[in-house]
Amino acid sequence: MPRRRYKSSIIERRKEVLTGLENLGVRIYEQLDRGYFPSIEMPSRSTENIYYDPQVRQFILGDKRVRRSARNIRHIRPFTQLVWTAFFSHELASQRKTSTLRDVYYSAQAYEMSFKDQQESNNIITDLETVLGSSREDFNIFPEERSAIFGDLTIEYTVPDYEGRTLNLTSHPDGVMIGPALTSSEFVKTTADKVIAIEKGGLFTRFIEENVHKKFNAILVLTAGQAPRATRHFVRRLNRELNLPVYIFTDGDPWGMHIAMVMISGSANAAHLRELATPDAKWSGVWATDIVNYKLPTDPLDEVDVKRLYELQKDPRYKDPLWQREIKMFLKIRRKAEQEAFSRYGLTYIVDKYLPAKLEETK
Repeated sequence: MPRRRYKSSIIERRKEVLTGLENLGVRIYEQLDRGYFPSIEMPSRSTENIYYDPQVRQFILGDKRVRRSARNIRHIRPFTQLVWTAFFSHELASQRKTSTLRDVYYSAQAYEMSFKDQQESNNIITDLETVLGSSREDFNIFPEERSAIFGDLTIEYTVPDYEGRTLNLTSHPDGVMIGPALTSSEFVKTTADKVIAIEKGGLFTRFIEENVHKKFNAILVLTAGQAPRATRHFVRRLNRELNLPVYIFTDGDPWGMHIAMVMISGSANAAHLRELATPDAKWSGVWATDIVNYKLPTDPLDEVDVKRLYELQKDPRYKDPLWQREIKMFLKIRRKAEQEAFSRYGLTYIVDKYLPAKLEETK
């Protein structure tokens, strides 16, 4: 996407979000002005209303809807919380300020609005996403960031006080944090021809030390476990706007498989959002067959691991032959391995031998 077009899309998206929030307020006001109990309707996020759509290759919400009404005494608390969250989100978006999920929880107290715990606050924010069809990041609400990026990509900031400044993402040897300013930036130029997403911080650092970004012409992304939504959206942008293929490296266990799949096909929890998945990304390892072929040090699968594998086996996202093959192999060998297990062959083996072989195998 050309830079000017992306910058315009940011401005248009901000206007759409503000308009959506304001229209919600107008609808509530008009209901009150007419003497009605105000209500808000939204798509249901119940499990029976979540479906896997093979065409878009991710979970989506069905047609079932729910209504939250001030007429129902059980709805008054969540209805009020939702209205306040919309108001607070409008403040953030209009002033171009950001907040963390935790900060929203505490900020409510300044308005004498109470949440019993962080999870209740998070759930209400998700309700607002569902009502408006926008993500919390569009409201400038973010989780605490922990992921990072490194590679030859020059970006231009669009946030206040930094707008127009550029930064090359090789500028810091530990990588650059993937936060709100980075995720809203424009892409200026890159020499990379691929993205390598890495689950573990230790391997991310090793890849930087071994100049993987130069040797493989790659942008390196640390997911730090399950990739935060902002990171998943950013990886999608790298894939869609720069046409960069994405390769995902995780631990060799069912949880590593799931980390990769959420980046590829999204999650049920975010079925109401469409801009987080990268359907053409490849899970490149560590596979169960890698554990066997490379004779890696392993740990036994525990009962929770095995239970999870059987769940994945039935999950429609894992129906393709490669995924089914690896699930069956995990169940056969009953072992798992970490990315660091390749160090048994030396510190650089994973870069010198394993990485080029897997990139070639899964390209």
